[in-house]
Amino acid sequence: MTNTPDSVVYQAVAEVTGGRGGHAHSHNPELELDLRVPTEMGGPGGGNNPEQLFAMGYGACFQGALALAAKEVGADVSQSVVRSSVGIGPEGESFALTVKMEVYVPGLELDQVQALANRTHELCPYSKATRGNVPVEVVAVASL
Repeated sequence: MTNTPDSVVYQAVAEVTGGRGGHAHSHNPELELDLRVPTEMGGPGGGNNPEQLFAMGYGACFQGALALAAKEVGADVSQSVVRSSVGIGPEGESFALTVKMEVYVPGLELDQVQALANRTHELCPYSKATRGNVPVEVVAVASL
């Protein structure tokens, strides 16, 4: 199933040179990053990598969708924290990703947080984009 927006209201644009060992630049607003292969993958480290950026973007999107899910049931998630972990490893001739989303909401029982996290996973655009392609584990946690 393809999830296509009715209209595009914002489009991020970035230019990358040199791949994982290069430089990334986004527009509107400006963001510049040196990219480096992590030492765990045989690189020099010392810079950012696509997995970090994906984890940050997915985490931010998931946090926003969590607020939407909470609104449906009248829950307060204003103090919530989402920890997103993106893993990469060999798969066939290339590599593949894994994702783990840990959701912490103080003041709610774990089963309530898990229900919210599950609903968030249905709503989040990044979750929709990864569904069926990337294994994503969504877990309520008592602390981070």
